[in-house]
Amino acid sequence: MTRHARRIAGLLTAALSLALPARADTLVTGLDGTSIDAAGGIDHFTGLIIANDGRIAQVLHRGDKPPRADYAVDLHGRSVIPGFVDGDAHVMALGLTTLTLDLADTRTLAEAQARIAAYAAAHPDRGWIIGRGWDAARWGLTRPLTAADLDAALADRPAFLTSADGHAGWANSRALALAHVTAAMPDPAGGRIERGPGHAPGGILVDRAMALVANLLPPLRADDRDLAFANAQDILLRHGITAVTDMGTSIEDWQTYRRAGDVGRLQIRILAYADTTEAMALIGGPGPTPWLYDDRLRLNGVFLTLDGTLAQHSALLRSPYADDPGTRGLALVSDTRLKNLMSRAAIDHFQVAVHAAGDAAVGGLLGAIAELAQTYEGERRWRIEDADVLDAADLALLGQHGAVITMRPEPLATGQAMAEARLGAGRLGEAWAWKSAAASGAAFALATGAPASPPDPFAALATAITREDGDARPFGGWQPQECLTREAALAALTTGAAYAGFAEAHFGRIAVGQRADFLVIDQDPMLASPAALRQTQVLEVWIGGRKVRG
Repeated sequence: MTRHARRIAGLLTAALSLALPARADTLVTGLDGTSIDAAGGIDHFTGLIIANDGRIAQVLHRGDKPPRADYAVDLHGRSVIPGFVDGDAHVMALGLTTLTLDLADTRTLAEAQARIAAYAAAHPDRGWIIGRGWDAARWGLTRPLTAADLDAALADRPAFLTSADGHAGWANSRALALAHVTAAMPDPAGGRIERGPGHAPGGILVDRAMALVANLLPPLRADDRDLAFANAQDILLRHGITAVTDMGTSIEDWQTYRRAGDVGRLQIRILAYADTTEAMALIGGPGPTPWLYDDRLRLNGVFLTLDGTLAQHSALLRSPYADDPGTRGLALVSDTRLKNLMSRAAIDHFQVAVHAAGDAAVGGLLGAIAELAQTYEGERRWRIEDADVLDAADLALLGQHGAVITMRPEPLATGQAMAEARLGAGRLGEAWAWKSAAASGAAFALATGAPASPPDPFAALATAITREDGDARPFGGWQPQECLTREAALAALTTGAAYAGFAEAHFGRIAVGQRADFLVIDQDPMLASPAALRQTQVLEVWIGGRKVRG
């Protein structure tokens, strides 16, 4: 063959190789797969072809003949589901619980005090004792928590402990003194200083008042942040969460994620929402960032906080609290300020997510969305986060203007008695109205809310379909008319949460073109009893067609 002929043959071979589809990289068989299909139903599959780019090239069903592939993996009949997409969490706060005092599993004040004292003794070099996770309702306290309660465990150093829901801080007397919080200090806008006799500060600072002490805490170093993120990522992956919506991402948080991505340690996918419009603009510039690190990181928009929580009497309600008739909650921003912040984000096509727990907050937010939707056209997917109380009149408005509502099942599992006290018998049907919200016409997603609740999607699924706690109480469910079906609950923690963050074309289900993010688990979640569902074991975690755990 002449030199010219060899060149022509080489060109023809190259042309043919470009015309033919690339050979699949990995064949995964021997599995019992369950995913949500494009119509919201269940798709059962028996195998996957994962292309070299980490996307799903083919989904095999019973009777399909598997094609040849470079590699083959046999899962020996194990169950496979898509990786969970957590619709609302706080990634760095979750990681920091591993580096500070964690009170999340304490069941009494005495137990918490013993843990605080032991932690302080074990860390004599720390000028401040900080931590998170206390819940006075879970402890069964019938009186306000006080600084004296914390002084009894630790009086020689300042201490500041954030509540499980993140909307209150518990300070000891030393911390209050350093912050100059006195009887003469007025409540800050959007916050409340709980008071004792003589108007003296009682020790609990709610919402915006938390900053009075929090601003004194020593700043975190970059290596502390890196370790906190590594720990958070490990916790999330261990529970089968392959993508997480990070609400309240600071500049420092974003840089932490970028450092992890730059050195190849970013495994999980993060949908970020900046903690302020200023941070949003600094990170994103003229608009949302592109997907980075093979669809592992993107800044979508901004997270705003309109009110507090039921637990702290700071969720904004239309009617007074049943157990505190003098209050209807706290508005953390005015209606005008909220619209201005939402408009600042929307003008540059950043997505807006707003925490609105009480029915008055949800109603006010829906009004703001309706007004802004007349100015900002196109698909915006305005996000309503943590809607714990929904008025029937607002349910009819949820489906308008392309809103997305994200709700958390686990507060019901631990807060039934609290909700009954806060709302009274006449309004209990408005609490955690998941089925009604999902049927409203709005896009619907579920979330763990970690670290406010454990980052456990299987526990969230079990609660969503039963409205019972981990001990199967109350029998038949609390307000059982709001139970979700298994299909709806699984969809809300996969495709629904992906859709909420404009990620449905990238991940959230097992389908051709999607990133190959899936879990190998020890049982079929569509068949397991609720008690067994809570005990589901994650055997393997695959992200982008690579096994990252198991």
